[in-house]
Parts: sequence; structure tokens; C-alpha cells
Amino acid sequence: MNAESKSVSFSAEDFEKALAAHDYEFQKGQTVTGVIVDHATDGTYVDIGGKSSAFLPRREAGLKTVVDLSARFPLGEEREFLIIQDQNADGQVTLSVRQLELKHIWDSLEEQQTSKTVFQVKVTGTNRGGVMVDVDGLRGFIPRSHLHDKEGMESLKGQVITAALLEVSRDRNKVVLSQRLASQSEQFAQLEVGQLVTGHVMSLKPFGIFVDFEGGTGLLHINQISNKFVKDLSTFFSPGQPIKAVIADLDEGRGRIALSTKYLENHPGEILENLQEVMDSAESRLERAKKKLGL
Repeated sequence: MNAESKSVSFSAEDFEKALAAHDYEFQKGQTVTGVIVDHATDGTYVDIGGKSSAFLPRREAGLKTVVDLSARFPLGEEREFLIIQDQNADGQVTLSVRQLELKHIWDSLEEQQTSKTVFQVKVTGTNRGGVMVDVDGLRGFIPRSHLHDKEGMESLKGQVITAALLEVSRDRNKVVLSQRLASQSEQFAQLEVGQLVTGHVMSLKPFGIFVDFEGGTGLLHINQISNKFVKDLSTFFSPGQPIKAVIADLDEGRGRIALSTKYLENHPGEILENLQEVMDSAESRLERAKKKLGL
């Protein structure tokens, strides 16, 4: 050692002052990254860069009960945690993986509701009002009115079904879904304005015709049948009759599909004069029909 060099002492008091100089602004609700440093019977210790190691209680180790903490959280592993309790007198904060996972699930559900995502859930039970389902570890509910089979709810237990979100309320811990809405969303995803569909007349109403086709049911309004006034629908159509029509509008929010045949006409009233000819040549007329729809 150089004679001019001087030893530098660093007392416990100096160390405490150095620690105090750091501003550990850990707050409840904050997400932090930490490294697993030790395990105890009731939890795990995590280094998050604070004055003291943070503590992850066993009950907060995950959505499901964690039996072996050392296997679930190997020493030296780095991961994210949620602070659920502010620093105590020793500067130690309490962490949670369970609540962080719940936060991620709620964030994902809110995003999926906005994007109208369709996904699969498992039916876990029933009551008079509907069925309970597992939604990524959360308890969800599908009302009876939003099931395909309203009378066969018991047979759904244990089954995986497709559903879409109706209501997501983090504050009320409420997740409501719909099997019918999921089918509608899948149906609309396969349809587009200007598409030619082939089906049959399901029923006649004073305001138009309901047409059943592969992928859904649409309304051919009386004003969309021909470019010429139609006085009596029953003169030209009957239940069960084959029919082709162009999708004129899609309203997924209200579950409505608007159809039209008037865009297939070569001249006003052609549908009324020679319906079969228009139907037989519908495919060759489609491009012009799309132009009339502004597509």
C-alpha cells in the first residue's frame, strides 16, 4: 500500500445515513420488479432495491394456492410484483402476485369487451337465472336468456362454451357474458356489405321478408325488393322459397342484417316481372350491384 494512501472507515452510522439519503418512494398499488432472495414458512423475501427486502405472503403468491414456494419462486428469479402495503417501520413493503395477476385479468377483460372478443369459458355451475363460468380464474355469469339452450342448463356443467362479454365491472367484481352474442359476433365476422347470400324465405311481414341463410337471418325490407313499388309481397314470395340477396347493411350492435334485391335489377320492376331470371343470374349482376351500393 502506498504510504500516502489513507484507510477510509465506514461506520454503521455512516451506512444508515447513506441509506437514508436514498429516496425509496414505494407506494401501495405500484408495480415493481424484484429478485427472489429467500424463503420462509409463511412467504418469500424479495429484493426490490429498497432499504429492506420486501415480503410476499404465501396467501398472495398466486390466484391458486401455492404449496411449494421454492418451486414457484426459485432463488435469483426476477419478476414483477404489486405493492399492496406501504413500508413498515423497518422499511419493508408487502407484495402480491395474486393481485397483480387479477389486475392483468381485469385489464384484459376490459380490453376484450371493447374489441368484442369471443373466447371460451368453462361452465362450473348453474342456478335458476343462468350458469356460472370460469373466466381466467374469475367467476363469470351467463344469464339464461343469453344461452342457446335455456332448458338444458344442467347438461352444460363441465362443458367449454364460446361466449362474449356483456358487462365487466372491476369495482363490483362482476363479469357477465353471453353465448348468443358470441354466436352473433362470429356470424358478423364472416359477413360483409355487398356479399351475395343464398337462402330461403322464412316469413312474410307487412314491412318485408325475413330470409334465413347460412350464417344468419336478414330482413329484406319491402323498399329493398325492387326499384318499383311492391304492393303485395305474397304475390311474389312464399315461405320456404329459395332466394338470393345482397347484404346492404350490417348493424352488429343491434344484431341486424339488411338485405336487398333491387340492386340486382337491370331496370326498375324487373324483380316483379321476372323474379326467377334475376335469381338465376344474380352472381353475374353482383359487381354492378356493388357499384350501386358505393363499394
